[in-house]
Amino acid sequence: MIGLVILMAQSAFAQKTTKLFNGKNLDGWIIYGTEKWYVEDGLLVSESGPDKGYGYLGTEEDFDDFEINLEFKQEANGNSGVFIRSTVDGTMVSGWQVEVAPPGSDTGGIYESYGRGWLIKPDPEKDKALKFGDWNKMRIVVKGDNVTSYLNGVEMVNFTDSKIGEGKGGVLLQIHDGGGIKVYWRNIILKKL
Repeated sequence: MIGLVILMAQSAFAQKTTKLFNGKNLDGWIIYGTEKWYVEDGLLVSESGPDKGYGYLGTEEDFDDFEINLEFKQEANGNSGVFIRSTVDGTMVSGWQVEVAPPGSDTGGIYESYGRGWLIKPDPEKDKALKFGDWNKMRIVVKGDNVTSYLNGVEMVNFTDSKIGEGKGGVLLQIHDGGGIKVYWRNIILKKL
């Protein structure tokens, strides 16, 4: 009987968990803009293109309350981000970004694009959690009007905002404008809450 209960619990967990990136192609994603998104050696690669503009890779599906775990590694300037409950028109995004950036640039903070700008930045002391040029683990928990971000096990911010609570949309990865950006991604797993 206990084994059956464990199997049922594992099955329920598996049904709520989605591997957003399969390591082979961009199935389930939409590219916005002309920047480069491709798969190489099982990794998702985001790289500035010739236009040096903003670029996004967004999920086809929208997500409301969820926990997302992923890993990223930055090369060059590495300015990027993970958007939550966001939509895109061309390359104009409406939503909230959990920052992925070089040292000293507020990785884990929350920024509202084309809106209020920075909503919350992590304490500068927490920046030492970032391993620039190496793999980093990011965890973002979105529930109701609250967002909590973690970087390599360190809570970066815990923020509550009614506007985020009303947000609808998908998860997007970003390439910042300006050129010279390259970020690798892997193990992108989302669990609906």
